[in-house]
Amino acid sequence: MAGANGNGRSTAPIAYPPPVDSPNEFIKREIDPEDEIIEVGVAIVGGGTAGLATANRLLQLLADDPEMMERLGEVPVAVIEKATTCGGHTLSGAVVRPGPLEELFPEMTREDWRKEGFAFGEVKKEAVYLTPTSKMSLRIPTPPPFKNHGNEVISVSALARYQQKVAEEAGAYILTETAATKLLVEDGVVRGIRSGDKGVGKDGEPGSNYEPGVDVVAKATVLAEGCWGNLTGAAIREFNLAEGSEPQVWELGVKEVWKVAKPLDRLIHTMGPWPLSISPKAGQIGGTWIYPMKDEKTGDDLVSIGFVVELEYADATTSPHDLLQTFKTHPLVKKILEGGERVGWGAKALPGGGYWSMPKVSMPGAVMVGDSAGMVDTMALKGVHHCIKSGILAAEAIYEQLKRGETSFENYDEAIENSSVGKELWEVRNARQPLQKGLLIGGPISGIHQITKGKLPGRASWHRNDAKPMYVGKTKNRYPIPDGKYTFDKLSSVFITGNENEDNTPNHIRVQTHVPREVAETWVWMCPAGVYEIPEDAPETGDVDVIVNYTNCVQCGAITAKGGRLTTPVGGDGPKYKLT
Repeated sequence: MAGANGNGRSTAPIAYPPPVDSPNEFIKREIDPEDEIIEVGVAIVGGGTAGLATANRLLQLLADDPEMMERLGEVPVAVIEKATTCGGHTLSGAVVRPGPLEELFPEMTREDWRKEGFAFGEVKKEAVYLTPTSKMSLRIPTPPPFKNHGNEVISVSALARYQQKVAEEAGAYILTETAATKLLVEDGVVRGIRSGDKGVGKDGEPGSNYEPGVDVVAKATVLAEGCWGNLTGAAIREFNLAEGSEPQVWELGVKEVWKVAKPLDRLIHTMGPWPLSISPKAGQIGGTWIYPMKDEKTGDDLVSIGFVVELEYADATTSPHDLLQTFKTHPLVKKILEGGERVGWGAKALPGGGYWSMPKVSMPGAVMVGDSAGMVDTMALKGVHHCIKSGILAAEAIYEQLKRGETSFENYDEAIENSSVGKELWEVRNARQPLQKGLLIGGPISGIHQITKGKLPGRASWHRNDAKPMYVGKTKNRYPIPDGKYTFDKLSSVFITGNENEDNTPNHIRVQTHVPREVAETWVWMCPAGVYEIPEDAPETGDVDVIVNYTNCVQCGAITAKGGRLTTPVGGDGPKYKLT
């Protein structure tokens, strides 16, 4: 059997679905009595870039319409965020096209952005390199997707903290450390969310500090959960929003921030193939970024460096974290980081399917914004400006419809399609799929689609990340031994995020714990936080047990692309990103 191990068992992660009763596990169909609920005007699930852009734009509109503000009640806008602060779980490159951010905050200049601490300089120089070997780099003309002149280097976690401050000053109610665990659906309409219980032990039983969740009932709900939102996934299935769409596919980015001795004067991308394998069998596609950052508050020269890997690979020993450590041993990188100090680390999955993988973005009573709806151009490594623009458009659509007394927000679908979001994603709608055939075969095809900016007709299809059989390959043999100064292991990296997951909380990761060795090795190597282990006495072939150290988890979401499922943790758990 193709893709089977010696015991005839499939080695494709899709063959080992996680124990999740979906979508029913994430939907509540009866609302609690009136005296037990919280009523708000608009409930926004997620305090990241997209959710807070929605909140701020909506509050701008309400500030000019006191009658409408009053109609929305004592809490016109509520943001439900599971981290300890907005931005605590938010991570991106990020070099941002400034237009949507300027539109959201027109009174601010770029200098104001830097004074607020979320922007670090305009891109004035850039370079793109091929890295054929561990010693060689070859500069090439900058491909169109990587032309960033005039864009701004930012920290999305810091931007979210600023957006939170502005929203609170305008009247938003920010519920941090609050997980949204169920979508309230009544008579085919989204009515809000159910927050998660607190104080529950790992056995599922209430402890001495138990606090039950509560129904947050809203006139409109915004799903801004980012990558792999549980409520978003449940909504997509409940309302059949992905009918006619391609399957969503995923990538994983691992990032470090360094304080450097010498400022970097340009933005750099590399396109490999090293340290990835060019073997079609390994199926590895990815790239890197190195961005200069000048902290105006401290005067420090910083560098953002990251590695993004498409999760379609087949070599189970592919580790995005260790590939980043390997990449740092290249002379091109070592001279940039020499004499520096690592001050930040993080990891996050991102949607890579683009235009054809986007679901319908509205449903009765609710809309989706940003990464929740897959609004990312992975050819250009760009999505933050789409998050902000979609938030603006969602707020305007919600305001318009609520003013009319409507709960249908289909005007938002049309607004997205006709906006810069829809137009930019349309241009590269077929550019990423050919790379699933490998860089050598797919690269030229992808280039043609990019050069023609979507003018070629047709629809390129995707195949799922978890459907490819896995094998235990040799990528692991090139990873450096961590020295703790320049290259680092996973657990020390998790430590510097300020990650907190209580030992006595329920496991929020769903995987089968007895699977073929190839699948288990995939999880062990892929996870940037060291969550998965194979016992030392496990057999070298056949089925093995999997140990899940869920308290290590930084909630990157990658496991959901390779046969498992990340569900919502207890509010307040997870990393505390500051510079990512």
